[in-house]
Amino acid sequence: MKRKSEDDPATKPTKKRTSKTTNGSTQFREGLLQQAEKYQKEYTSSEPYKHGVIQALLDPQLLRNVRAEVQSNLSFTPKETDIYKIHQSGDLANLDGLDDSSLKLLPSLLTLRNALYSPAFRDFLSTVTGSGPLSGKKTDMAINVYTPGCHLLCHDDVIGSRRVSYILYLTDPDRPWKCEWGGALRLYPTVVQKDKEGKEVKVPGPDSVLSIPPAFNQLSFFAVQPGESYHDVEEVFAQSSGLKHNGDEARVRMAISGWYHIPQKGENGYVKGLEESLAERSSLQQLQSSGDQFDMPSRDVHQYGGESQETDKPPQPAGPLAEQTKDEAPLSEKDLDFLLKFIAPTYLTPDTLESVSATFGNECSICLDKFLSQRFSDALKTDIVKQEVQMLPLATSDIESQTSWRMARPPYKHRFLYKQIDSGPGNDVYKSPSEMLLNELLPSEAFRKWLQLATGLSLTSRNLTARRFRRGKDYTLATGYTQNESQLELIMAVTPSEGWAADEEPAADDIDHHKDVDHASNLTATKSQEGMIKSSESSGVGGYIAYMAGDEAKEDTDDDQSNDGVEVPLDVSTGARASKPSAQKKSGKKADPAVYQAADDDEDDGVLFSMPAGWNSLGLVLRDKGVMRFVKYVSQQAKGDRWDILGEFGVGPSEEDGSDIDDNEVTSETEIDTDFDKSTQIDSDDESD
Repeated sequence: MKRKSEDDPATKPTKKRTSKTTNGSTQFREGLLQQAEKYQKEYTSSEPYKHGVIQALLDPQLLRNVRAEVQSNLSFTPKETDIYKIHQSGDLANLDGLDDSSLKLLPSLLTLRNALYSPAFRDFLSTVTGSGPLSGKKTDMAINVYTPGCHLLCHDDVIGSRRVSYILYLTDPDRPWKCEWGGALRLYPTVVQKDKEGKEVKVPGPDSVLSIPPAFNQLSFFAVQPGESYHDVEEVFAQSSGLKHNGDEARVRMAISGWYHIPQKGENGYVKGLEESLAERSSLQQLQSSGDQFDMPSRDVHQYGGESQETDKPPQPAGPLAEQTKDEAPLSEKDLDFLLKFIAPTYLTPDTLESVSATFGNECSICLDKFLSQRFSDALKTDIVKQEVQMLPLATSDIESQTSWRMARPPYKHRFLYKQIDSGPGNDVYKSPSEMLLNELLPSEAFRKWLQLATGLSLTSRNLTARRFRRGKDYTLATGYTQNESQLELIMAVTPSEGWAADEEPAADDIDHHKDVDHASNLTATKSQEGMIKSSESSGVGGYIAYMAGDEAKEDTDDDQSNDGVEVPLDVSTGARASKPSAQKKSGKKADPAVYQAADDDEDDGVLFSMPAGWNSLGLVLRDKGVMRFVKYVSQQAKGDRWDILGEFGVGPSEEDGSDIDDNEVTSETEIDTDFDKSTQIDSDDESD
């Protein structure tokens, strides 16, 4: 997980203050550093990739003292992005920058930091992992706290000069952690596949195969390996409602996590230019990677009036279709009869369609409430609820062999169950309401006509996917849209359970807790800190879909699969902002996908459109190049799974496209943001704009 860019001063070598024990060896369990050969054998034989676990690493009293200092004297910032939800301290490398009065409050923490980066322990860890020399100058560590609802999704930790990743647990020593509380470090296997050119590519599996639960004074570690060291942190589960026991106060997964880097200038083992070479190699591997061809689901693009195309390149506009739509008649009586079987009558009236089209034309996004007719909606809800109560197998292989669902992968991009358009038996076979929605309404020519009237766009193709996001398992991480041609996206929300969105806007004080704070400067020591960690329950159960502005320059140069993700403001995570007009001021500045940029009175937070999981709502978004989209991880605390259908529609030349517009002209970022920063909700009970 990337907390900062490599040019951040907090990650650069600093002159460390020394504790009384300069080599740090006396802080470790007696005889541990003489057992390198034993742990090396365990490490080299471990699966699914090389890793190590050491119990009782340090003097337990030292760690008890560290826990007391942390709980009394450090402040934590709640952070939520597409990839994680945690409470985080500042970078502990910044201990050296504290004044003497503050440092006096953290003597045990300083001793621990120096012991972990001491020559004796670095040599021990280097021997066990075979990683080569490790830097003692470049320290990189922070304290992360996971309360119920917190999690970290799949990534490989490959950034810059990192060599070894580690986690040292500071959980309650007097109340041992229980496996059923979650919070385990989970490792993912990879399989070698050959791409179209015959090159071998490592592809991670969709399911983790090893779980390492937290334990006080336990160290888990592994060498950072590009395309191999995939792992996540399981959600910390809240207690079941209605149970009478000691509550969630013990379910606080506190740990020091960090990395050992390659030697820096002046250290033994330093190689001039190695750090730059590693960065270039990582970037080249990303550019040359052919792993995307193994992604699932693959694009199942159907040209209107043409054959299916499985391709990752959006289809080119069909000339005859573009001309046809200019003079196309309104919906025919046959079209209306068909659409009335599915869609609320309100949305088929000329006045409502005109209102929807005008709003979408101004804002490039809209949310339509109670979109499906009451009769079809009721039948659909019964169908989905029936499916949800049926127990699914746990393993992907069993799900795919025993049900009609497929699993989205790889997990460092997304994980959810999906179905695409069924090309099987015809109309004589019974179809459930959910199958009718996916296979009849949305791909129909009549619905294409309706979409064109509602958006004012000329649609050339469609790609439809029904998705199910299971509680405690599924998500999509933020990915940018890379094509030059805009794409219309449809989100048909059909989640029958409740409790996904807040009923009202959060208080301003709550939002302030999520303001951006620089990690390096956030390390502060105070004489007391009551309420160190607030409950995570107030920030929702996830499952919302969000579109966010991306930094194109960052996307072009970023060589990381592991990154900080995109920041999620509190009113988005609770669903309070969804489908409401934005009142943000525009700065013309886009959000960096790997660095936090919280909004304040003078800065946009980058959120363009958001929509919580819910029942019978249709979202429409015109997505431009660089705009990122993700579905937030669905917490185990949710009352049900998240269900939707995602539609991606190719957009052809519009009627307004004229010869006086240069083909190479590009809309400015400011114009794109201005068009796209608002969303409007229309209820089928109200035909006014």
